[in-house]
Amino acid sequence: MHKLKLTVWIIGLMLFSASCGSSKKETESVLTEKKVELEKLKTDKIKIEEKIKALETEIAKLDTGAAKSEKVKLVSVIPVTVQNFQHFIDLQGRIDAENISYITPRGMGGQVRQIFVKKGDNVRKGQLLLKLDDAIARQNVVAMRQSMGSVRTQLDLARSVYQRQKNLWTQNIGTEVQLLNAEANVKSLENQLRTMQENVKMAQEQAGQSNVYSNVSGIAEEVNIHVGETFTGSPMAGIKIVNTSALKVVTDIPENYLSRIKKGSSVQVVIPDINKSYPSTISVISQSVSATSRGFTAEAKIPYDPSLKPGQSAVVKILDYSNANGIVIPVNLVQSDETSKYVYVSENQSNGKTVARKKKVVIGEVYGDNVEIKSGLIAGEQLISEGYQSLYEGQSITTNILN
Repeated sequence: MHKLKLTVWIIGLMLFSASCGSSKKETESVLTEKKVELEKLKTDKIKIEEKIKALETEIAKLDTGAAKSEKVKLVSVIPVTVQNFQHFIDLQGRIDAENISYITPRGMGGQVRQIFVKKGDNVRKGQLLLKLDDAIARQNVVAMRQSMGSVRTQLDLARSVYQRQKNLWTQNIGTEVQLLNAEANVKSLENQLRTMQENVKMAQEQAGQSNVYSNVSGIAEEVNIHVGETFTGSPMAGIKIVNTSALKVVTDIPENYLSRIKKGSSVQVVIPDINKSYPSTISVISQSVSATSRGFTAEAKIPYDPSLKPGQSAVVKILDYSNANGIVIPVNLVQSDETSKYVYVSENQSNGKTVARKKKVVIGEVYGDNVEIKSGLIAGEQLISEGYQSLYEGQSITTNILN
């Protein structure tokens, strides 16, 4: 009985395996048939598309009515012209005065006794600004003058003795030694008197150094000193005189422009606050590059204007490139593809149609809204300036000429 059950189980297993194998073969067969059918459809599709294109081409050639119904796009054009193109480097600058003077004493300075100027006053060259303590200097002058008077008295006496001795010597009275001693005494006192006279002049000069005068004319921009303080002429505790009759603009220029800017380069100085501009040239270029800002300083002189103040902001436009006969177009009309830059121009064909032509261009400098075209366009061509974004080569257009 056990052997019979085992035999039945083996036969069943064999029948199940045969059934599975048959089902797998059928699936593979169906998959192959579908792949073959797909490839056939793809081939048919390609052939159909080719036939459609061929028929469209033939119909376009034969059906003149289709050409008449072609959609024409309205665009605007501007003429390509030759003009002067200039490129500027736009930088931030500041107005400064050519003549700025920090008043200093002629000597070592001293304690302030009187102040004769206040902030904002007009100051003329040579005007007395401060009076410093001069008590010691005046005492020295008095003492030296007294000493000089004593020496002058001694000199008068020595000259009298010498003259008497000389008269006696002519009468053969006295000795030659006495005469020479009297003469030497006179010369010594004369030398001493001359030295003391120079010392008195020096003491008077020192006393005069207590008067502090302005060495320039201008406006007292700063008066940072008070009576009783020690005046030495330092910027933090002194007097600043600004002369605005000669002004300049100072700007810091990045070092990458070093080769493009030189002394004499044309400059346009624009003052936005007062809506004024002044033509000028670079007059000074610093000889070193700052280690912190990595730039150098340039200066340009500007004429006197009462509305300008030192420290005022300015826009400095430095001319670094110019082409008197350049092809210049608006920069927004230049488009790009994978290989080049291009623009669209309007072209009139012999059949009376006007179409868009794609022209590759090589651009030069760009400044503001304009770009210089190095090659690709010639004067007289009609540049499409509006409606160019969605054009394609050869598209029919109608133009609206803009002046």
